[in-house]
Amino acid sequence: MSEINVTPFVDVMLVLLIIFMVTAPLLTAGIQIELPKTSAAPLPGNDAPLSVSVDQQGRLFIQETEVALEELGPKLIAITNAKSDTRVFVRGDQSVNYGRVMEVMGELSASGFTNLAFVTESKPAAQGGR
Repeated sequence: MSEINVTPFVDVMLVLLIIFMVTAPLLTAGIQIELPKTSAAPLPGNDAPLSVSVDQQGRLFIQETEVALEELGPKLIAITNAKSDTRVFVRGDQSVNYGRVMEVMGELSASGFTNLAFVTESKPAAQGGR
């Protein structure tokens, strides 16, 4: 009687699982910013994330590429193939000037992008009924 030895197969699958678990968090936008916290529920959506980030110094990034404010609209139009209904995630560091984030929002709106979403972190739940 012969049986298939599945031990090597299971070992390979576990290694792949670990690799994917380690690399998945690295696939998010790579600009390090401290997001503001909110208790709002996340918006549903299954489209590919296209993020515009504003870091602590007010520098602007599309995904991980730094751009000037004047270049933001034309570059996003080129990236999305002029699909103005593409959802754009706006990530602003909590210490950056509110006016700078509004400049970015204005530029996005002027370029025809109306489906904008702010990215925040969830607030931790209140502990001990305080």
